This record gives sequence, C-alpha cells and structure tokens, in this order.
Amino acid sequence: MSVVTITEESFEAEVLNSDKTVLLDFWAPWCGPCRMASPIIDEIAAERADIKVGKVNVDEQPGLAAKFDITGIPTFAIIKDGAIVNKSAGVMQKKDMLALLGK
Repeated sequence: MSVVTITEESFEAEVLNSDKTVLLDFWAPWCGPCRMASPIIDEIAAERADIKVGKVNVDEQPGLAAKFDITGIPTFAIIKDGAIVNKSAGVMQKKDMLALLGK
C-alpha cells in the first residue's frame, strides 16, 4: 500500500474511520531528520498491507499538529480504532518503528 497524505479534511475518513491500524508520520519538507525517515516510512507502507501509513505535513496542517501535541518532528503516532496507542519523536530505525506498531 502506498503512503497517504493526511489533511484536516481527510483525517476522519482516513484515520479515525480506518479499519486498519494507522501509522502517522508528522513531518515537514525543511526537516533533515524527516527526510532521513521518509524512505523507512515508504518501505513499511510497501511491506505492510495490514496497516495504513499516512504523512501529515505540519506546515500545511497545523491543526492536526496541535491536536496531536506535536512539539518536534519527525513524530510518529500509532492510531488504532480512532485512539492513539503509541507515539514517539525523533528518527528511529525501521525495527524500532515496527516495534511502535506492536509487531
């Protein structure tokens, strides 16, 4: 599955109403660590059909960044059944991102 761009308008349909666990990547184009994490996020999206992977550009979606209390980027949030079940900030290895998912 490919990465989905999440906006305030699509958030409810793509994240809250998702029948899959959602991995959200809060990022910005000017963020070096975010660019380092991006290929890992893309790999996870391609490999894991059982989850949905979304990216939230914090510059374009400040309301979502505020809703999730994003104070640093990249931040990764795991949403299951409409609720945050895990959240972590900073670049991490793929195995650590997968651990956030619980698998």
